[in-house]
Amino acid sequence: MARANPLIERVGRRLAWHQAAHDPAREPRNRLRWLPEVRRWQAARLEDSFAHFLNDPTRRAAAMFFLTDVYGDHDFSGRDANVAKVMPMMQRLLPGAVLETVAHGIELGVLTHALDMRMAEALHRIAPNRRKLDADLYGQAYREVGLSRLRRHQIDLIAEVGVGLARAVKTPGVATLLKLSRGPAKATGLGELQGFLERGFAAFAALGDGKAFVRDIERAERAVSRRLFSGDPDPFRD
Repeated sequence: MARANPLIERVGRRLAWHQAAHDPAREPRNRLRWLPEVRRWQAARLEDSFAHFLNDPTRRAAAMFFLTDVYGDHDFSGRDANVAKVMPMMQRLLPGAVLETVAHGIELGVLTHALDMRMAEALHRIAPNRRKLDADLYGQAYREVGLSRLRRHQIDLIAEVGVGLARAVKTPGVATLLKLSRGPAKATGLGELQGFLERGFAAFAALGDGKAFVRDIERAERAVSRRLFSGDPDPFRD
């Protein structure tokens, strides 16, 4: 019997975790009223923080990809996807480096969703009568949740996804392989995951230095996280 590929197993486990985390029957915190507001506020904050990237024609596409796909809370699992069936197909069509980026992207989605649910829980405790977030209340909830190690890991994963895509753009044949995997991915319920890869590849292809772009984002987000934990009155400044 052929030995299972550890990377494929890892991607499969992360897809299963992602599906479980988004299932309200298995994770009731998906129904918390604060959860949509946390997502809305974070999206607006990130767009504001990314203004200088969005105003740079060479970085705009990559910045939009980060805002909508990397930071966005996408459900990559596919409600009806048969993970055991999908994984061998992905292994045949995609190189290991791209699958590694897939694994990081799915793990980032799971972790981000879990942290957002923790934020919603904290807001339910500390501001039960409020309806809208502001920077001060967000900072309170951020410190209430804590988990600084996981916050650092979240930023690690953001960087891993970006660097992985920057490398994929420079790898011969990856663009062709992504096109070949489009049909099978859609047929097996992983069209959104396929779309994530294709959008990321296209965005990073337009960049001159993808790794420098990722470093700029990583540096800025680590500074924001440190300031939030320290109670800085202006944690989101440039």
